[in-house]
Amino acid sequence: MSAKAETRLTPRERLARGLTYTAVGPVDVTRGVVGLSVNGAQSTASELRRRYREGRLARELAAAQATLAQELAAAQEVVAGLPQALQDARRAQRRRPRPWVIAGAAVAVLGVGAIAFSIVRRSVRGGREEPSPLPPSVEVQPRP
Repeated sequence: MSAKAETRLTPRERLARGLTYTAVGPVDVTRGVVGLSVNGAQSTASELRRRYREGRLARELAAAQATLAQELAAAQEVVAGLPQALQDARRAQRRRPRPWVIAGAAVAVLGVGAIAFSIVRRSVRGGREEPSPLPPSVEVQPRP
């Protein structure tokens, strides 16, 4: 019985893996950059909190840290939705009509238009014949 323990990647490892693999690259690169930013912001906030713990800025720092935590949670939700957004974007790209289909449809429409034009023109010309500009070779008047 082998138990496979999943270890979570650190943001730096995720960024390195994202740059290495192209299939999951954009998602991992984004998550890695966001993770590094989160770690940096948390590190900075904890250092500031340690320095100003007894100072009068402690309340302002707590409010800023809460706001930062909310913003980071929102950013993580957006990053978590990236794979689905990429998949939807790929589906939307597949649904576009191909250029050759559009060109084929245009040629078909032009062909049908040309055929219709020639049929209409023949039917209009067939009903009335234009008189010849030459004088008639036979007398037109009937004999009595």
